[in-house]
Amino acid sequence: MSEKFVDQEKKPWHAMPVEEAIDNAGSAPEGLSENEAKTRLETYGANVLAGAKKQNPIGRFLRQFHNILIYVLLVAAVVTAGLQEWVDSMVIFGVCVVNALIGFIQEGKAEKSMESIRSMMAPQAVVLRDNERTTIPASDVVPGDVVLLDAGDKVPADVRVIKANALQVEEAALTGESVPVSKNTYEVDEEADLGDRASMAFSGTMVTYGNGRGVVVGTGLSTEIGRISAMLSEVEGITTPLIRQITKFGHLLTIFILGFAALTFVFGIVIRGYGPGEMFMAAVGIAVAAIPEGLPAIMTITLAVGVQQMARRNAIIRKLPAVETLGSVTTICSDKTGTLTKNEMTVQSIQAGDGFYGVTGTGYAPEGGFTLEDTDIDPNEHPLLLEILRSALLCNDARVHQKDGQWQLDGAPTEGALITAAMKAGMDVNEENEKFPRRGVIPFSSEKKLMATLHHDPDGKGAIIVKGAPERILKRCSNQRTADGEAPLDPDFWQKQGEVIAAMGKRLLGVAVKETGSGDNGLESGDVEGGFTLLGLFGIIDPPREEAVEAASQLIGECVSVGECHTAGIRVKMITGDHGLTAISVANRLGIGNGETYLTGHDLEKMTDEALAEAVSAVDVYARTSPEHKLRLVKALQAGSQVVAMTGDGVNDAPALKRADVGVAMGQTGTEAAREASEIVLVDDNFASIAKAVEEGRRIYDNLKKAILFILPTNGGQSLIVIASIVLGIGLMDEAGHFSLPITPPQILWINMVTAVTLALALAFEPAEPNVMKRPPRSSDESILSPFLLWRVGFVSVLLTAGALGHYMFMIEGGQSSEIAATAAINTLVMGQVFYLFSSRYILEPSWNFRGFTGSRAVLISIAVLAVLQASFTYLPPMQYVFGTVGLPAGAWAKIFAFGIIVFILVELEKAYFMRKQL
Repeated sequence: MSEKFVDQEKKPWHAMPVEEAIDNAGSAPEGLSENEAKTRLETYGANVLAGAKKQNPIGRFLRQFHNILIYVLLVAAVVTAGLQEWVDSMVIFGVCVVNALIGFIQEGKAEKSMESIRSMMAPQAVVLRDNERTTIPASDVVPGDVVLLDAGDKVPADVRVIKANALQVEEAALTGESVPVSKNTYEVDEEADLGDRASMAFSGTMVTYGNGRGVVVGTGLSTEIGRISAMLSEVEGITTPLIRQITKFGHLLTIFILGFAALTFVFGIVIRGYGPGEMFMAAVGIAVAAIPEGLPAIMTITLAVGVQQMARRNAIIRKLPAVETLGSVTTICSDKTGTLTKNEMTVQSIQAGDGFYGVTGTGYAPEGGFTLEDTDIDPNEHPLLLEILRSALLCNDARVHQKDGQWQLDGAPTEGALITAAMKAGMDVNEENEKFPRRGVIPFSSEKKLMATLHHDPDGKGAIIVKGAPERILKRCSNQRTADGEAPLDPDFWQKQGEVIAAMGKRLLGVAVKETGSGDNGLESGDVEGGFTLLGLFGIIDPPREEAVEAASQLIGECVSVGECHTAGIRVKMITGDHGLTAISVANRLGIGNGETYLTGHDLEKMTDEALAEAVSAVDVYARTSPEHKLRLVKALQAGSQVVAMTGDGVNDAPALKRADVGVAMGQTGTEAAREASEIVLVDDNFASIAKAVEEGRRIYDNLKKAILFILPTNGGQSLIVIASIVLGIGLMDEAGHFSLPITPPQILWINMVTAVTLALALAFEPAEPNVMKRPPRSSDESILSPFLLWRVGFVSVLLTAGALGHYMFMIEGGQSSEIAATAAINTLVMGQVFYLFSSRYILEPSWNFRGFTGSRAVLISIAVLAVLQASFTYLPPMQYVFGTVGLPAGAWAKIFAFGIIVFILVELEKAYFMRKQL
């Protein structure tokens, strides 16, 4: 029998009749024998998923050093050690280690997706073995086993349903379907989407209602969850735009530094005639001066500050660079359920007689009211409305109750929505059930698509209530309730009204009633075949979050004009497993798409990669999608140079979440698989939090850019001092003919370290600029080394060099010692950086205002700390001994302060020029 199962490839399991499926599985309705089960367990292996390969902690820690700027830092540490500046060497090496530790901690839990998916496998299963009910570990389930399914059970493997009694299964984590799916034994079309395979129950999903049994047709990696697990292991995560830019920047910077050091070395020997030893130390000085030792630490700290800010905005960042990547996002692909919608079914309309009633309020809280023709009404004045609400409440098995101040549902979401609607009309569930006690029930059947209950009123009269799919209810009705009593059924009217309600994306539910005798105390299937009076139709929907509507409007400008969309610069796409009409209705409410166009998973399968790349630029709504479809859509967007954020909560979202530039998982309703595949977790499952995260990401990138614009010119000025000293011959020659630089490498290292840990660090705390969400996202391939940045680096470097060397030469020519001149030059350089920091708070906007000088507490604190450090560097004897500095006279400080003001004014004039040029 095992061989027959292995060879089954003629048609999918969901397309086979029950008898054929059992036969092809090599099984029987009474299940397998114990001996056959043992044989198959040896053949197919345990019903488990392969575990993810554990990363060696030491190797993972060492991989944190695999970064070009860290390499540059390590070289700087080796160079300073070669200079026997052991303290400086250890400080630089310490920066490397701290950076690696932060990355190790932040990313230590990466790649746990396989484990979290494995946890979805059911721990136990009830099967038939030798025609006896047996409970076994789920890992021992084999193909061909007959599994018994009851409400509350987790499906242990992929099964072909062979018997169903009102069986409903919650598949949201796998398919994205927002409500439990009814299962039956009938075969479906071979090309049916995963969510439409009503004859199948899938591993890891939950039975919510009814019972049934099925023959196992897939275990372990052969299940749908196993297929996703294998797909996830093959998906390669991609680096963030920031990491790509920093890597490119680091390579170019390294080549630039080494090239200038080499040229200066050759120039000093060939042109100036200096000795190779002096020129080698000068080249080392250039490298030490130019290397931005503090940049990796500043980048990490800036990202860490962003992580803390995002935590306050209900977004938990699992990987540091992700918080910045959000700032460059151009497309947000969002799942519908829970993120854009509340994941709470709500009655929004009721067609009772010829009255179309609106219902306000969302969720399961009985808060809201009723409208008729957009006018608020008292439901007690509308008997037809009360009758249909009472009938829906009585023919119901759900329970809505309050716990810890929150309204919660036990049972099917659709039934919970009906109870909530009745409660909004003032009905008490317990009182109604006591007044009209239930005497019989026919549970919901996926075959008949209806539920029926028998009730007696206080006078003992009986009535049968049926609710279910409109087409099944209408088929059983001959009359309809009207304000005057009853009238013959008008099928055309109800067909038309049903189409109108469905076009709004609402699920339809019909309710009808039939009077019976007082002696009836039970229900048979024949009792519900005809003779009913239609009460009306309910329109039920999972409503959009109000804040998601607002956030989407902010992001896409509701596409009122091309200009507004261009200004926002971010496109929102809905990718859901739900039906097309439901998806397009929700999208319309959110302002996503053009209100009409959507593509299904079937449509995507027929497209070539080229056709899909063209489609994703035009279509914003995708329905009935599978994990492969979502992954393919993300790849198609990225192939078009889009930076993609993907939101999701189910196992089916995990591959796309991992592939996206930023994976955003739901913290409340999301599966662990989705969370572990993502870089960001939304605590409140709210799309609006993504909009806030985008703003925070843009702020962080701005601050990183400001830090780079500050650090590079200061490093450039320091290295340019060394180069200019050699080119212009500024320095001292001792009696032995040895040339010495105006500022020594240890002194340069001091400037680098103290300004990095004080001034540059302050920029990490800068608030967002006013226009941060009014400009389009930056290009994913935008280089950090823009022409403007190169100009600013050169401009400020020349200013700092001119000031420091000018003060040095002024002191020497005035008869001062080289120590005093060097100390004055160093402090001039530092003061220029202090005033340049004020300008750096805004890249192009002016800083010569009250806000520019006092608007940042972090900047003022950093300057105060630097002042203490620099005073110690200049006046404390131990520091004077280590760095060769001496105390400065008051007149020197006046010139130093004046230079700082000059730097500030010149940079502000430069900013004004570029601002005017932009306008």
